[in-house]
Amino acid sequence: MSLSVPVAAVLLFMLGSALAAAALRDVVGSIVAFAGYSFGVAVLWALLRAPDVALTEAAVGAGITTVLFLLTIARTSVSRSERFEGISLRSGLAVVAIVVTVGATVPALPPVGAAGTPVLAGDVSQYYLTNAYDQTGVTNVVTAVLVGYRGFDTLGEVAVVFAAGIAMLLVLRREAFV
Repeated sequence: MSLSVPVAAVLLFMLGSALAAAALRDVVGSIVAFAGYSFGVAVLWALLRAPDVALTEAAVGAGITTVLFLLTIARTSVSRSERFEGISLRSGLAVVAIVVTVGATVPALPPVGAAGTPVLAGDVSQYYLTNAYDQTGVTNVVTAVLVGYRGFDTLGEVAVVFAAGIAMLLVLRREAFV
């Protein structure tokens, strides 16, 4: 599997953010690093041509979740030194095992966008590519799939983002920032 330079840069950023989120001794710093990781995931989805997933990840993962984490930390009364536990050897080994497993799996994946990938050569993809324009009347096949064929899924994603935004506004309205 070959990686483009932008995808490799985003993956490195995500790896650095994930390691920082796990290794930082400061909870606020870890939350900010986690927000950076989520933002990296959103950018990666955008680079992989999944803009709806990218927008959802940016709004919920990097935005709303970060604000809720920061509000939770601001509302706790635990002293700064008691907020963070150390990383045990078992946890570190589990992380290393996951990284090795993912690292061994990713090179086996087909290249993104290659003509011979099973996703593009499959019957479902060929059906969409052949019939999307005529059946939906939309001039973009991605939009046709998102709105025409997966309309309920897209509606569900929009509902999740809307519900998360409303919940955050309700929490922020109840908070008194002094």
